[in-house]
Amino acid sequence: MVKRASAWVESPLQMLCAVEAHHAGLLGPSSVIVPRAGQRSLKATRRELRGLDLPAGLELAEPSEHMPLRPAAVGDAFSGRVQLRWLTAFPGRIVVVDDGMATIRLLELLAARRYRPLLRARARPGMARAALGLAAAIRLHASGVTVFTALPVAPDLAGAVRGAGVELVRHEFPWLRGQPPTVPGPAERTVVLGTSLVRNGLVRRDRYLRWLTDLAAEEPLAYFPHRREDPADVAIIRERPGVTVHDGGAPAELTLRALDPGQRVISLPSTAISSLRVLLGPRGVAVEPVRVPDEWWTHRAGPALRSHLTGVTG
Repeated sequence: MVKRASAWVESPLQMLCAVEAHHAGLLGPSSVIVPRAGQRSLKATRRELRGLDLPAGLELAEPSEHMPLRPAAVGDAFSGRVQLRWLTAFPGRIVVVDDGMATIRLLELLAARRYRPLLRARARPGMARAALGLAAAIRLHASGVTVFTALPVAPDLAGAVRGAGVELVRHEFPWLRGQPPTVPGPAERTVVLGTSLVRNGLVRRDRYLRWLTDLAAEEPLAYFPHRREDPADVAIIRERPGVTVHDGGAPAELTLRALDPGQRVISLPSTAISSLRVLLGPRGVAVEPVRVPDEWWTHRAGPALRSHLTGVTG
């Protein structure tokens, strides 16, 4: 009997990239993707994926509160719950799929000359949490880890990662690119991707909303909220003249595949910029990052964090 690998996912991008990891053969011939329960966006993503021609040997499980005992793949390598499971269940080699910009931070930590705790960029951990992050880093290096990413990785960082014994596998969504669009794209020429930077307290709400208002005064906009965007902010944006809010819930990589040449996607710093360039660039769709003006940043966004946030999209 073939052993079935499991992937624990907690975001739409993680789920999509877990499908690509199975398609790439990193999870073996048989695998199951287990989405975390209680996430509306994960339910929407699972529904969209089930309408496509999934790779052979792959199952999309029902959402669950319980992480698999020995997950072969995860997305959030900075989760304390995930790290504790690595230390107690001895899962063997781990595949880490994209989890937004955190993937680049993970690569930087794994490439360090000495073990560094696996902690989020803005974390202020206590001793116990820092110790867990350090133990998780040691465990990953000892067990073996593959980072499976669609993000652009600077050559020097890629070399350092591989020099540290970490397998780095790049992809360009080959499975998804082979799937025909199932729904038409929005009619508006300009599509704006929402951001979590406002809710996270890194970008000023008033400046962001004013920017959207000014854009909509020039031409109609299709607005796709970020899954972590404040519902109160989305309600305000919905009332702006010239803005049509789309509440799909699935990731932009799935919902925007039917855009036509001449349309464009714009966004504040986001990993979706990189993935949508891969998916939409050949179709003649422009995908453009928007530089965050200095006066938009709050005091919580220090220079290092700003550089990290803007470095992925270029």
